[in-house]
Amino acid sequence: MITIDGSFGEGGGQILRTSLGLSLVTGKPFRIVKIRAGRKQPGLLRQHLTAVTAAARVGCAEVTGASIGSTELTFSPQRILSGNYQFAVGTAGSATLVLQTVLPALLVADAPSTLTLEGGTHNPFAPPFDFLARSFLPLINLMGANVAAELERPGFYPAGGGKFQVTITPSGGRLQPLDLIERGDILNRQARAIVANLPIHIARRELSVIASKMSWKEPWLEAETVDNSAGPGNIVMIEIASSHVTEIFTGFGQRGLRAEAVAEQAVKGARQYLKTSAFAGEHLADQLVVPLAIAGGGSFTAVRLSRHMTTNVEIVRSFLDIAVETTMLEDRTWKVEMK
Repeated sequence: MITIDGSFGEGGGQILRTSLGLSLVTGKPFRIVKIRAGRKQPGLLRQHLTAVTAAARVGCAEVTGASIGSTELTFSPQRILSGNYQFAVGTAGSATLVLQTVLPALLVADAPSTLTLEGGTHNPFAPPFDFLARSFLPLINLMGANVAAELERPGFYPAGGGKFQVTITPSGGRLQPLDLIERGDILNRQARAIVANLPIHIARRELSVIASKMSWKEPWLEAETVDNSAGPGNIVMIEIASSHVTEIFTGFGQRGLRAEAVAEQAVKGARQYLKTSAFAGEHLADQLVVPLAIAGGGSFTAVRLSRHMTTNVEIVRSFLDIAVETTMLEDRTWKVEMK
């Protein structure tokens, strides 16, 4: 049985989610200790427990230690079971991270699956739904699978209450490697500022900052109000669509944070990306490690390597016989290769 130290590297819930996903794909059981040991609230929170429950159902797994606050857990999968699933976090915890946990296994299952997920969809501590639907999943589909996601209602932090559906048609047993080196020419730009149960002038102030700092034209800016959210919320998304990839950079509103500062969060990420020729921004690079490792090869260039990504690499090495090489390029971006 593989033993994982849940406190090393990034030290958060990502270690657990990556371990669960790779355990499902490989059929290898694991034991994880010191779960989130360095966090303010160590151990499993509700969103982590939902991920464990989801993985256990998909993998027909035997599990010990699956309780709120637990700092140790064992997980022994039996087989991947495709089907129709519904998983609810029950808080504003990220439902997109629950999808991240079980998606690798369902991509290589023997039949299609449908997931209905409830919880946070636009959460500052996780990939927002829009990033998954327009940036990450199109790349997964290039690997041979067919995954589509549809948002029913958004769930902003801290109220949650979001809901979305994902349909997964597997790749036929194995994902195809990808070499994601160049993003190509920029084809389209768009900035969206969304408010829920808040005044629209907040979104307009955010777009004004983007227009000024990025010299973007009026047709590229869109203020939007959503009326089916359980609570108040605000997100700014800067979307840059290139020939080979669409990247999305976000800023999340929160109490006490001025609209201008929210917009500047997104602007900072977009500017860093546009200064380089890298294929992936920091967060997309995090997401690419596991599917490429499962495919048995591939590469990508990234603006920078986060602790999430380097931690994911170490977990991959625990489950798969694959070499992962990282090289800094002349423009100080990075190339990641899996062999």
